[in-house]
Amino acid sequence: MSNKLEDKVAVITGGASGIGEATAHHFAVHGARIIVIADIQDELGQKVATSIGSHKCAYMHCDVTDEEQVKNLVHWTIQKYGQLDIMFSNVGIISSSTQTILDLDLTAFDRLFSVNVRGMAACVKHAARAMVERGLRGSIVCTASTCASCGGKNDIDYYMSKHAVLGLVRSASKQLGVHGIRVNSVSPYAVATPALCRKWGKEAEEAEKVFETNTILKGRVLKVKHVADAVVFLASKDSELVTGHDLVVDAGFLGK
Repeated sequence: MSNKLEDKVAVITGGASGIGEATAHHFAVHGARIIVIADIQDELGQKVATSIGSHKCAYMHCDVTDEEQVKNLVHWTIQKYGQLDIMFSNVGIISSSTQTILDLDLTAFDRLFSVNVRGMAACVKHAARAMVERGLRGSIVCTASTCASCGGKNDIDYYMSKHAVLGLVRSASKQLGVHGIRVNSVSPYAVATPALCRKWGKEAEEAEKVFETNTILKGRVLKVKHVADAVVFLASKDSELVTGHDLVVDAGFLGK
């Protein structure tokens, strides 16, 4: 166990599976005092909290599309543990169909934006308010995507939402720097999370083989642990002078 996050209290939205789950375990390994997992997948979230240990991890139901629930999540964390040092705003959903501009389903578009953009903004807002009120020089990390740095033939709503996350991070970092609060994002290429495997209709190993054909760096497959490593870096003092930055973890996908 390292002490990179020693005595830190962290909230992870979307922490019940995928990148969020891996990051919760990484935070524990790196010495975080308390990790609060927030999700709408209650059974999975409770399992993750139990696997880490009730002395170190708690689960709370939170739908980020409801600002009041986000506010209550932050308030509960502060009231119970006395501080909030790290917010990993990770929750996100994938396009429900191919979503091209000519056939854009705006109802599905609104649903996706309510999670990926509005929910993300609510998490940053209320975490930042709590940090400012208590004079905490915290770290806020948002999950963006390589989709935030390019266009796509499908899933236009998802690409747009991730571009919006970068705008949020870059603007919030400028506005919160005066308070000593850092705001950054991590942008992974496709990782075989449960959500992405369901969309592709593939098992994890099969999906990884497909994803690897699109990357430059060969010999290793991009996994959730690699993204979690990047989040730990952005959350810790190792990056204490890094803010407004988008850390890409893509095995060279964008450079191909």
